Parts: sequence; structure tokens; C-alpha cells
Amino acid sequence: MEWFILFIVGVVGGVIGSLMGLGGGVIVVPALLYLSAYGLIGDISPQLAVGTSLLAVIATGLSSTLAYYKKGNVDIKSGLLFFIGSGPGGVFGSWLNGFLDAETFTLYFGIFIILVSLLLFLQNRLTPVDLPKDNRVMMTYVDAKGIEHQYGYHLPIAVIISFVVGCTSGLFGIGGGALMVPAMLLLFRFPPHIAVATSMFMILLSSTTSSLTHLYLGNIEWILALLLVPGAWFGAKMGAAINTRLKPVTVVLLLRIFLLIFGLRLIIDGLL
Repeated sequence: MEWFILFIVGVVGGVIGSLMGLGGGVIVVPALLYLSAYGLIGDISPQLAVGTSLLAVIATGLSSTLAYYKKGNVDIKSGLLFFIGSGPGGVFGSWLNGFLDAETFTLYFGIFIILVSLLLFLQNRLTPVDLPKDNRVMMTYVDAKGIEHQYGYHLPIAVIISFVVGCTSGLFGIGGGALMVPAMLLLFRFPPHIAVATSMFMILLSSTTSSLTHLYLGNIEWILALLLVPGAWFGAKMGAAINTRLKPVTVVLLLRIFLLIFGLRLIIDGLL
């Protein structure tokens, strides 16, 4: 039964991660911790949960990136530039993870989940910021309807933000898209579907560096990963397909509520 549960966890993480550009670890890490707490998968430390989750995030990132790339939605250049920050950030976050015990990790992770939930609640209510156009990397995208979209970013600012995103990926095993997508929408004015697709490409790269660091530190439970990865792969394909056909308003709303409740539960567990 636990094998089936882990496969479903991978599918759900893949769908949510690919659909919204989050990466999916925001589902996988809490699920591993709770399955462990209830004795379904053995004793899993925060470090093992994060390291194992990152393999599922890699599968989600690769599967969804390939799907989005076929549709021409991935900004490869921007993703590689963002990786200048997210790559080292992932290694640094993975190193920081080793200093957290179970209670501290649960508390900090709960606070982070609450912040992500609030950010998703406010995302559609925030107004894009007008940044100076001097020394910006400017991009032009023509969508399927022939409408031209222009967006751009200051590379130093983008690298700093992506470093923070990579750090959260290595620290919490979540991918980091929960921070990167809003930044791409509000600061850099990416079209939403380009932001999600490019976020998944960057998550693929940064999660790989984070995962290699956790591999070196011995923080991967391979049996669990082998059950999660196939589900994450298929889930990511489903999420990418849904993203191109439907407005994920209902999914976003459910995810916001889920994260808010789950974050509060993690904080309570960490405090107690």
C-alpha cells in the first residue's frame, strides 16, 4: 500500500509542480515527513526527505520542460542566466540543511509554506513593478495568437533572486518556483505561460546541483525515490497538458488553502 501511496504522491507533486511552475517538492517533502511520522515508510529525517524529494523534482522539471519546450514556451536563455544564481544557491541551501534538526526544520518549513501560501493569495492582486529599462536584458515573445510580448530584467537583480530561489530548493527540497514565478511575473513581466515553463527549466537545473550535493552528503533514500520519480514524471506531463488547455484557477485556490492549513500544522508540530 505504501508503494502505491508514494507513487500517487509523486503524481500529485508532478501535476501541481508542472501546472504552476513550483517544482512539486512543496507536496513531496511534507508527504514524506507525515508518512514517516505515521510509520508507513520508516524513519525519514528532514535531510532524507529533502534529498529524496529533489530527485522527484528533477523528474518533474525534466518532464515538464520537454513538454513546454515542444510548445515553444521555454525561454532557454533566461533560464540559463537565472541558473548563474540558482546553481550556487542550491549547493549553499543543501549545506545549510544539514544544520537543522527535525523540530527546527518542521518549524521553518511550516513558516515558509505559510509565506508561499500568502504569496499565491496575493499574486493576482499585486501590480507589476516598473523597473528602469537601462542595462536590461530584453526579450520578445510572439504567442500562438500572434501577439507580441516584451519583458526584461536586470541581470544582477535576477541572479540575486535566483540565488535565493536555489537556496530554498536545496534547503527545503521544493524546487523554488513558488518564489521565482511571482518574481518573473511581477518584476520581469514574463507572460504567465512563459514564466511557468521557464521556471520549470531553471528548477531542473538548480535541483540537479542541489541533488548532487545531497547525494554527496548521503541524504537520498533510493527506494523511496524510485517510487516517487515515475509518478512525478507522469504527473508533470499531465500538469503541462492542463496548463496549456485550462485556467488553473481552481487548482491554485485549492493549493493555497492546502498550503495554509498544512503550514499551520507544521508550525504547531515544530513548536510542540
